[in-house]
Amino acid sequence: MVSDGLWERIEPLLPKTERRQRYPGRKRLDDRKALCGILFVLYTAIPWEFLPQELGFGSGMTCWRRLRDWHHAGVWERLHQLLLAELHAADKLDWSKAVIDSSHIRALKGGPKTGPSPVDRGKAGSKHHVIADGNGIPLALGLTGGNRNDVTQLMPLLKGIPPVRGRRGRPRQRPKTLYADRGYDHDKYRRMVWAKGVKPIIARRGTPHGSGLGTHRWVIEQTIALLHWFRRLRIRWEIRDDMHEAFMTLAASIICWQRLVR
Repeated sequence: MVSDGLWERIEPLLPKTERRQRYPGRKRLDDRKALCGILFVLYTAIPWEFLPQELGFGSGMTCWRRLRDWHHAGVWERLHQLLLAELHAADKLDWSKAVIDSSHIRALKGGPKTGPSPVDRGKAGSKHHVIADGNGIPLALGLTGGNRNDVTQLMPLLKGIPPVRGRRGRPRQRPKTLYADRGYDHDKYRRMVWAKGVKPIIARRGTPHGSGLGTHRWVIEQTIALLHWFRRLRIRWEIRDDMHEAFMTLAASIICWQRLVR
C-alpha cells in the first residue's frame, strides 16, 4: 500500500510520540501500518469499523485517530508541498496556466460544510473545489456546502496555492493565466484576479459551447476524476469536515506522487 519511496518522504513529517516509561500499556501500532490502513479506507471507502484485522493495519479506530492527529499536525499539507516542490524541480508543473472548477458530492450524514443540494432535490451535499496547473496536478483544494456559489471560492483557492520551491530563486506561487467556466463570470472577481498578477480567462454567460476554452479546461475535469477515483471521496461519509479535508489533501498528495514516479 505504501511504497518505499513514498514512505521515505512521509516518515520525517510524522510527529514523534515517545512511549511512557511508567505504565506504557499496549505497544503503539507502527506508523507505516496505520498509514496503510488509512489508504485502504481511502481507496475502498470501507467503513472504519469494518477494516479487516487480517490485513495487519490495526483497528479502524486507531487508523482514524492517526488520520486526525496527522491532519491537525499539518502532515498532509507539508507532504503536498514537498511533492509539488519535487515536481517543480523536475519541470513537471505547467505555470503558464491554471484551471479551476468544482464537483458536487452527496453528504449522507450531514455535518459542517454541507448544504441543500441544488442538483439532488435539496438533500445534504458538499462541493469539492479544485485548482490545478496546466498538466492537471492539484495545487489547492477546498470544501464547502453544496449550495455555495463556485465563484466565492475563486480567490480562496488562488490564495491557497502554497509557495512551491524546488528551483533557484523565489518560490513559485502564481500561474500566468487562470481558466474558468461561466460559473465564475463576475467582473468583480476578474479585477481581483488581475490584482494578483494573474490573467483571468473566464467564459462569458450566454456564449455558445465550443468557444475554445474546452481545449484548456479539460485538465481540471481529469483532476476531479482522479480525486473521485478514490472511492472515499465520491460520497462524503464523514460528519466532521476536517476528516474529509484530510482525505482530500492526502488524495491530492497521492496524485502528485503518481505523477512524479510515472
